[in-house]
Amino acid sequence: MFFMNKIWQIAPKAREEFFKKFPEYDRVILQLLHNRGLRESEEIDLFLHGHFENNHNPFLFNKMAEAIALTIEYIKRGDKICIYGDYDADGMTASALLNEVLSTLRADCFVYIPDRSSEGYGLHQEAIDKAIKKGAKLLITVDGGIRNNKEVDYAIERGLAVIITDHHTPPEDAADLPACLTINPHLQGEKYPFKFLAGVGVAFKFCQALVEKSKLNAEQKKKILEKILDLVAIGTVADCVTLFGENRLLLKKGLEVLNATKRIGLKELFKAAKIEGRELEAWNIGFQIGPRLNASSRMGSAGNAYNLLSTRDKAEAEKEAELLNDRNQRRQKETEELVLEVEEQIKKQLDEKIIIGICPEKSKPWNEGIIGLVAGKISEKYYRPTLIITKSEKPASAKAAADKGYKGSGRSIEEFNLFKAIEEAGDLLGNHGGHPMACGFNLTGANLHLFADKIRKIAKRDLGHLELEPKLKIDCEIPLADASRTLYREIQKIAPFGQHNPEPKFLSENIQIKDIMKMGVNSQHIKFRFTSSAEALARAGSSAIWGVGFNHAGEWGDFKIGDLVDAVYTLDENEFNGNTTLQFKLIDLKLHGSELIKKGHWTTETVYVD
Repeated sequence: MFFMNKIWQIAPKAREEFFKKFPEYDRVILQLLHNRGLRESEEIDLFLHGHFENNHNPFLFNKMAEAIALTIEYIKRGDKICIYGDYDADGMTASALLNEVLSTLRADCFVYIPDRSSEGYGLHQEAIDKAIKKGAKLLITVDGGIRNNKEVDYAIERGLAVIITDHHTPPEDAADLPACLTINPHLQGEKYPFKFLAGVGVAFKFCQALVEKSKLNAEQKKKILEKILDLVAIGTVADCVTLFGENRLLLKKGLEVLNATKRIGLKELFKAAKIEGRELEAWNIGFQIGPRLNASSRMGSAGNAYNLLSTRDKAEAEKEAELLNDRNQRRQKETEELVLEVEEQIKKQLDEKIIIGICPEKSKPWNEGIIGLVAGKISEKYYRPTLIITKSEKPASAKAAADKGYKGSGRSIEEFNLFKAIEEAGDLLGNHGGHPMACGFNLTGANLHLFADKIRKIAKRDLGHLELEPKLKIDCEIPLADASRTLYREIQKIAPFGQHNPEPKFLSENIQIKDIMKMGVNSQHIKFRFTSSAEALARAGSSAIWGVGFNHAGEWGDFKIGDLVDAVYTLDENEFNGNTTLQFKLIDLKLHGSELIKKGHWTTETVYVD
């Protein structure tokens, strides 16, 4: 089994002046805040104590007032409104909440979500024709549309009014923007102060403005907006946007709503995922709820997930929840199988600076819905930018309609801007897009190997001088005796954890293994009991601490009782038979003094400006 050693990078300790500036806070908490780029009193106070009520006025968006006035005009006339969504968890939650609010305000509306495989991302002329045939007079996008200027022109020519709500990066040339009212925090000249909303966040701000302009009383307005914050929380976490600033405010309140949700579909999904009755955190969204919603389009139709979020029928909710749970299990199984298939194919590429897995010519097409997941797993395991390319049923471009071509998805590492690389090779691609860490693209069979050769040359040029090794960023080093339930409770003050606010990682050195256990059906998990000197533990009023390494039995199976080790971990609480004890979730483990340990420091910088 392949295991790549990580470079342990410990955050530089904050200066003593910083600790003295905020004597009211625990020193470890201050170090964590410092690591996240929070240095001033106002930003620390907002991060730790900010409330939902601190969210920004939606009318700060340049075009919000005009967009809301236009929407109200169509509602009053009784004209049909099409909500055009997307097939991922962000797009589906955005579609569901906008439909819910518009329906509450007595709008005649319906939702259209494109098919991942046959249509792909964004607006399409065929879908616009379907919306018009269904009677739509106004089309409002959520989580998409910012790069669909031609499709918007087509819709307007056919008599549709269009409003774009999106959070993706706009085209650099203003001439390529859609010629319609657009709500997007990334637009050049946009005055809205927070730039990092998810698609569902932008849709929420649209709803907030729409409700504000309604004739409902203050209490009714509050109830409508708070009710949809469970969807905002799901879409925000699932789309991996930063959990700083306004996103943090929306998520904190959204988690409260999610844990008390009356949404029948979510309650049935919790049952199917076996998390019913638990206090749900951002982690549950990221690893249990979001993947099940996304599995809907990866393994079938996105419509099932949308139905789950919007239905009021218990029988339908049970059916859809079980279906999504089944699709998620199949998604996991197919992903694991495809990872193994790709690994066999790329054995000769491990000395390359980029890994490219291509569906064999005589093989049946790989599932387009999971190639991005496979790219992510390969990239993480081998610490290389990775592209996974499969045969596609969809033409690579309008000019290549006769060539059904290929579809690719990529994931990267922090040293390599993947989006910039595919842009450089864009002359060989059809539709393509992404960001520095991920991309998606279409291309013809004729260009497949030309593209692969070009992207390898780009990777060699940009990465050839680097030794590529994964880095493990550690927040601070603490003695084993300081790892306490008191510290665990202090750490919860900076939750919810997620993008740009990861769960804090600690390092304890020179600790001793006192016991070892293997767990799991296949003994794939391993558990260690750690101790330091008896004197130190006595001072802490503590006993030895257990640490669990999920799926690490193969990697750490050679450790022995009595070994002195250095451990990197997060703090957790374990409940068993009514007792709650502190435990470590182990991230990395090395023999103390091992030559395999490479240490360094990582820099800290402000994540956003609010």
